[in-house]
Amino acid sequence: MRTLLRNGRVLGTPATSVAVDGDTIAWVGDDAEAWADADEVVDLDGALITPAFVDSHIHTVRTGFALTQLDLTLATSRDHALDLLSSYAAGHPNDLLVGNGWDESRWPVAEPPTADEIERAVPGREVYLTRVDGHSALVSHTFAATIRDLEAAVGWTPDGRVERDAHHVVRDALADRTTDEQRLAAARAACGELARHGFAGLHENAAPHIGPESEIALVRQAAEERGLIATLYWGQVGVVEKARALGVRGLAGDLNADGALGSRTAALTSPYDDAHTLCGHGYLTAEQIADHVVECSNAGLQAGFHCIGDAALDAIADGFELAARTLGVETLAAHRHRLEHVEMPSARVIEVLGRLGVLASVQPMFDALWGGSDGMYADRLGERWRGTNPLRDLAAVTRLSFGSDSPVTSLGAWAAVRAACHHHDEQQSLDVATAFVAHTAGGWFAGGDDASGSIEVGKRADLAAWDVPGDLDPDGWPVLHPDLPLPAARRTLAAGATIWKVDS
Repeated sequence: MRTLLRNGRVLGTPATSVAVDGDTIAWVGDDAEAWADADEVVDLDGALITPAFVDSHIHTVRTGFALTQLDLTLATSRDHALDLLSSYAAGHPNDLLVGNGWDESRWPVAEPPTADEIERAVPGREVYLTRVDGHSALVSHTFAATIRDLEAAVGWTPDGRVERDAHHVVRDALADRTTDEQRLAAARAACGELARHGFAGLHENAAPHIGPESEIALVRQAAEERGLIATLYWGQVGVVEKARALGVRGLAGDLNADGALGSRTAALTSPYDDAHTLCGHGYLTAEQIADHVVECSNAGLQAGFHCIGDAALDAIADGFELAARTLGVETLAAHRHRLEHVEMPSARVIEVLGRLGVLASVQPMFDALWGGSDGMYADRLGERWRGTNPLRDLAAVTRLSFGSDSPVTSLGAWAAVRAACHHHDEQQSLDVATAFVAHTAGGWFAGGDDASGSIEVGKRADLAAWDVPGDLDPDGWPVLHPDLPLPAARRTLAAGATIWKVDS
């Protein structure tokens, strides 16, 4: 198939057209010189043509379920969350009720509902409501009563709040009630939404505590059906043979070194400001981290970790230093090992990442949603919030890739690029070009794929065309002012094939 995209504006060039031969960009130029023998000619009516985006951190099945289940990101208070639950229950009289995304830090009274309140709202119903960060949840007494050994698990509280081991037990029980047909339908919904938002690639961050191994094949299937290019990770230590059997790129992604700040489970070197007895939870020692990095390197796999708090990141840095003594810096760096989130790195941690070639897969929307002096990070950390998500410091030493961590934050790459350009700490803001590259070429690089990420002859044709409100800035970029609407995708191509267009 030979396709000509014409009458557009090619990012960073005076060109107006791009020609695609099969899965490859074959020509970039002006309409007056346009490819004469294309099988398909697409008139873009002035749309901006860019490399397509990559979401370097997504939970595809969970995202699909979030699109189809109770959406608690809409809740503005505890009472509102309970009202939304009650209304949803009325329309689902026989189902286990699953809701996603409550965030008490954004409510007037920062307290989540209790199991007693959930029972009053929906008497006798089985209910599971996950917090926005996915590291804690609420369960009704009715559901808890069906789960064996839950009350003996670490992280259980009688008010229905679950975290750590207790949350894993609940998730296992929920997984037993979910069919692979339901998971595949959810993955298909998520892949459709990715294509609609201008994504050609995704990095699935699967792990045993998130879903069963079967989800790897289901995400692969859903992505192939849609035409998306999927890079798959499994977050578990000591399972090299399983990684090969699953066909994953690495044992990385949500391999947890700690938890999350919102749930107060991220591992800190000193207590939370709003919970003086808590420092979170670290799950891996430096020695365990080093062993994993060495084992993955020797097996030709990427290693990686979920790491948020400063204590967890210190352990990560120590572990990579130990691994470098065994492997050598050049060998270690060649594998493009990666870290997810990297929210509270010290200067020493950042230096180690740069020196050892460790990549940072980060989420700019975390700062947009929870940064600032009046945000959740400030509530949890006090003045330490100013050191969170240091995008510019990280970009100065290593390659960045951007992701959503969906369903933790919504899909929308331009929103993430804008967030990176308007960081709450101005000293950590990125210019738009650096932020855009992190969400395109940076994502392909982080997945070990050097075939895409720019509009050049010979590159894979992963492209998106955008309707841009208003004019472009003097450098040819959309104006990403917080008060202006963002570009909307008109067409998305992955490997030369149209995987979404406005009228589809």
